[in-house]
Amino acid sequence: MIIKNSAFVISAANVSQCPADMKPEYAFIGRSNVGKSSLINMLCNHKGLAKTSSTPGKTLLINHFLINREWFLVDLPGYGFAKRSKTERQKLENMIKGYILQRSQLCNLFVLIDIRHDPQAIDMEFISWLGESSIPFSIVFTKADKLAQSKVKGAAEAWMKHLEETWEELPPYFVTSSENKLGREELLDYIEKINEEVKE
Repeated sequence: MIIKNSAFVISAANVSQCPADMKPEYAFIGRSNVGKSSLINMLCNHKGLAKTSSTPGKTLLINHFLINREWFLVDLPGYGFAKRSKTERQKLENMIKGYILQRSQLCNLFVLIDIRHDPQAIDMEFISWLGESSIPFSIVFTKADKLAQSKVKGAAEAWMKHLEETWEELPPYFVTSSENKLGREELLDYIEKINEEVKE
């Protein structure tokens, strides 16, 4: 897929404020500091599209970006919220879950995982919840450039092997780096394939 244009459309505080049209949507989520904004900007070839920050957990709304005037890329707030009060955390969790469970246009949720880290309980719990809720999702390993090239494949496979302990069928996964655009074509081709299936 070639991305010809990408534009910010709206920031929504809940699912009812999201765009009314029925274009397919692909949402991106992950823990704070997983490199989500950098990945979105790399995918769209648009450096300032999603706001990157040195302070984790800055995305507090559901952000819609229109891609090629055909589909929406959705930037969701992270889970495992950085330094927030219990009330704020609950509000964010309700916003995220409301979008994921109620948005019929959501074709796939990309769950971002920092490839350098062993499986964390918070990621495993979130992924289990997606499975229980029958949400179509894929795993995107980020920051592959921060590992020695010889260790990247093994790190991803070890993570998926851990998932295999509780899952009968594993979700698709992608290895990416925002620095060197690793995985960009594979991710965009995957989205294009789903878009074609949705049209049929």
